[in-house]
Amino acid sequence: MTAASAATPLLEAHRLSFHRQDEPVFAPLDFRLHAGELALVEGDNGSGKTTLLRLLAGLLHVSEGELRWRGAPLQRDACANEILFLGHQLGQKHELSPRENLAFAAGLHGCRAGVTPDAALGEVGLRGYEDEPVRRLSAGQKKRAALARLLLQPAALWLLDEPYANLDRQGIALVNRLLERHVAEGGAALASSHGVAGFHGGEPQRIRMHG
Repeated sequence: MTAASAATPLLEAHRLSFHRQDEPVFAPLDFRLHAGELALVEGDNGSGKTTLLRLLAGLLHVSEGELRWRGAPLQRDACANEILFLGHQLGQKHELSPRENLAFAAGLHGCRAGVTPDAALGEVGLRGYEDEPVRRLSAGQKKRAALARLLLQPAALWLLDEPYANLDRQGIALVNRLLERHVAEGGAALASSHGVAGFHGGEPQRIRMHG
């Protein structure tokens, strides 16, 4: 990697905003996120945190401003396998097992080298639940099954909407370990949360949402 490419942000937002019924959901945003960085999206309820993450994930269209990916205008289809969004809806088919859900995701987006669905599920604490239908899992177990996708899919950027929700203390520590490893290996993440408790990967960048 050259010094120039290393200095190029993974993701840039310039005067980014989203309108609903011609009214802005949040004030225009400017930020840069480089490889190896975590950004914490902060704001009151209703300030647009989830909307921002859905916008970055390509689920909503930019109303004003610009998004750039690796220095070029962001084209969602071109970087679909490099961006992983984990929202309040965990993207799981409830009649399938965690193993089957991960196999489906791997078929769409690929796998990290040397990582299998079973290994990912074991690391998030679901050993023994690989073949249980997701609908039978507790809320915390469902969240852990969704977090296993972070280990399996080879995405450079994670977009995490309230990743600590429905998790106990051990689950919160798991999220922090996953984030720390991801940024240490050159990945990047944006997480909406009321705080990153116990994160040891450096001080996160703060993106403050205002309506």
